[in-house]
Amino acid sequence: MKRRTLLSLAPLAFGSAGAWAQAYPAKPIRLLVPFPAGGATDLFARAVSQRLGEKLGQPLVVENRPGAGGALGSDLAAKAPADGYTLLLTTSSTHSIGPSVSTRLPYDPVRDFTPIVHLGDAPSIMLVPNSSPARTVAEWIALAKAKPGQLNYASSGIGTIVQLTAELFKSQAGVFVVHIPYKGTALAIPDLASGKLDVLFDSLPTGLPHVRDGRLRALGVTSAKRTPLAPELPAIAEVLPGFESNTWFGLYGPRGLPPDVVARVNQAANEVLAEPDLKARLAKLGIDTAGGTPAQFARMVAQDAAKWKRIVVERKITTE
Repeated sequence: MKRRTLLSLAPLAFGSAGAWAQAYPAKPIRLLVPFPAGGATDLFARAVSQRLGEKLGQPLVVENRPGAGGALGSDLAAKAPADGYTLLLTTSSTHSIGPSVSTRLPYDPVRDFTPIVHLGDAPSIMLVPNSSPARTVAEWIALAKAKPGQLNYASSGIGTIVQLTAELFKSQAGVFVVHIPYKGTALAIPDLASGKLDVLFDSLPTGLPHVRDGRLRALGVTSAKRTPLAPELPAIAEVLPGFESNTWFGLYGPRGLPPDVVARVNQAANEVLAEPDLKARLAKLGIDTAGGTPAQFARMVAQDAAKWKRIVVERKITTE
């Protein structure tokens, strides 16, 4: 009798599990952003989360957890329950660059996360003062070669995408340029405009307005090809073949996230990223939308991490 009762209940149990999976999400989802409110990553997160929440049928509640270059918030996501109700919006800083410049990260960028989707990319822009004699990338390289060690570049700190982009440029161009780190590119802009600095590879969203206001001159963008976000600017790759540096944005879950949850969020994100209104909104932030499968996202991150690791090792860059 007991055996018959258990068998009769089994289909109900399996049916309930299937219904639970199909019902995801059944409550609001926490979206951890490991950078401060008001920054480019936060603005991107809020633009995407609103539409993604509408698509999923539950709100994505953005929670900023800045600190340690994004490591604090990323670690919180890595240690969260793998139930789909804590997701992480992160960038190349936490999963491509951070692991190469520091051996003290509290998480493994591959082992401790489940990739969901590549959301977008933001190229950088090569900025020089209006007083610079160089008006093209080729002319700036020629100037640097003629004055080895006499020119400088600014960054937002050691081990940041800004520094690594400049070091990648130096490596491919074969020039010697002195590094001057700042606590943010915004602090470097006045010195660049006054001619105290010679070049800065700033993010497109924050750098381009200074060009359009006439404060600075732009020589090129760091995307592999010209970007529709600033079609008047050549790609640096037109002078240095293969040169590319983008800040990518992506969505992760903790390790062990159920495949059906991954598929549900991935599908919703791809649908949202294809919407013309969202594309236009993100373009104003200097971001190209991406999309694709979790496997494609994982491969892109692995390739990006390998590229930056080569530069970190070659140029002996460390935050420790």
